[in-house]
Amino acid sequence: MASDDSVQKTLIVATLLCIVCSILVSSAAVFLRPLQEENKKMDIKKSLLLSAGLLKDPQAPKEEILDTFKQIEAKIIDLETGDVVLNVPVESFNQRAAAKDSAHNKMIKKQDDLAGISMRSKRAKVYFAKEDGEVNLIILPIHGKGLWSTLYGFLALAPDTKTIKGFGFYEHGETPGLGGEVDNAKWKASWKDKTVYNESFEPILDVVKGRIRPGSSDAYHQIDGLSGATLTSNGVENLVQYWLGKDGFGPFLAKFRGGAR
Repeated sequence: MASDDSVQKTLIVATLLCIVCSILVSSAAVFLRPLQEENKKMDIKKSLLLSAGLLKDPQAPKEEILDTFKQIEAKIIDLETGDVVLNVPVESFNQRAAAKDSAHNKMIKKQDDLAGISMRSKRAKVYFAKEDGEVNLIILPIHGKGLWSTLYGFLALAPDTKTIKGFGFYEHGETPGLGGEVDNAKWKASWKDKTVYNESFEPILDVVKGRIRPGSSDAYHQIDGLSGATLTSNGVENLVQYWLGKDGFGPFLAKFRGGAR
């Protein structure tokens, strides 16, 4: 039988080992946090460029991502008025954090909450891709509820603000093989050149159940639904409708069409 002295020594060694391991793990977490944050920002930049069709290779190196991103200009806008906000630093603006801050968010009326997000930031970051000084893409951050998760992504529009040029999500928790097919490259490509507004600039994008009817006169604003994932498909349609509407980017896009830059 072990003596009380040996048991006590064993406990002391185990305690010291636990303390040392805790310090090492905590230190690693602290030291790695800046790197993790930087990697997260890089992933979002890559996703934005992929969604907009400005980057073709998902495995592109960091240098290529940063070089391609040079053609992107970001601005902060007031979602209520559509005006550009000049007194907020673009780089440090965090839309997700602002959406949780009562001083910077807006509670969404239930009848208006197509995206199922309950609240949103009063401001949002928008991105412009430029060529020879002219805007050739408007890239909007969008998010909303699917079946199991909140989906976060980007919608790229032509300068007419009506034509989709790219689309994709960079974060979600939908079921692989079902709602997770929002990541399917073929499905994302089917969004290109679809029309999001009618002549009165009311959102009309429609993710149908099943397949678009051959020869349909509405095909120009319809997307095939995801097989076996009706609720996720509905969620995607609703979140796009919300962010293109009067409570989302609608006021900003109206001012852009009017010549505001």
